[in-house]
Amino acid sequence: MDQEALIREMMSIPGKVISLHDGAYLFREGTSARYFYIVRSGHIFIVKYGESGRVLALRLATRGSIIGELPIYEEEPTYIFSAVARSAAEVYAIEFPVLQAYLEKHPHLSIALLKLIGMHMRKQHLKFRDLVLYGKKGALYSTLIRLANSYGMETEEGVLISVPLTNQELANYSASARESLNRMLADLKKTGVIAMRGHLILIKDIDFLKNEIHCENCGREICNIE
Repeated sequence: MDQEALIREMMSIPGKVISLHDGAYLFREGTSARYFYIVRSGHIFIVKYGESGRVLALRLATRGSIIGELPIYEEEPTYIFSAVARSAAEVYAIEFPVLQAYLEKHPHLSIALLKLIGMHMRKQHLKFRDLVLYGKKGALYSTLIRLANSYGMETEEGVLISVPLTNQELANYSASARESLNRMLADLKKTGVIAMRGHLILIKDIDFLKNEIHCENCGREICNIE
């Protein structure tokens, strides 16, 4: 079962639609987990907050993404990340007991969901690898590659990332200060690796980014920002 078929079947499970405005929290880290969510529209950041106030962005979930899935079978589930709407968004919310009862009756769906959760875990491990092994610069480079795989548009000049992101949002993906992020972006612009097209980033030399982090070319189904 592919992800689109999985999402279609899960949307048939009884649930409710929740609308979010820009900046609204869907859930916060440490709060009681009641729902499993499927994004219907908009973009939602999945983030981790440090005690110092530093933010580490992990995902930019979009239409068809599942979020809040990790605590599903815990006895007293709590969310381990926070989810905040980057724009006006809608999600489909299914209570955990309802979802669990449905999964028990439909083993094929359980297997498909398990595979999807495993893929999410693999994505996170690769992101942490880039951050730990190659530092904040490596985290930025891998973020640009993942953004290109998720939202890239091929042009004659290179790959144009179609989602506008602020420097602070990019900094959050590498858990760095905005000032450090600004310097790294300036270096990439100076060497011709990237350029700006209005509020959008144009990656002119994606091979440079891949070589710097020893990219394993694991495919877009793994190497994406979603």
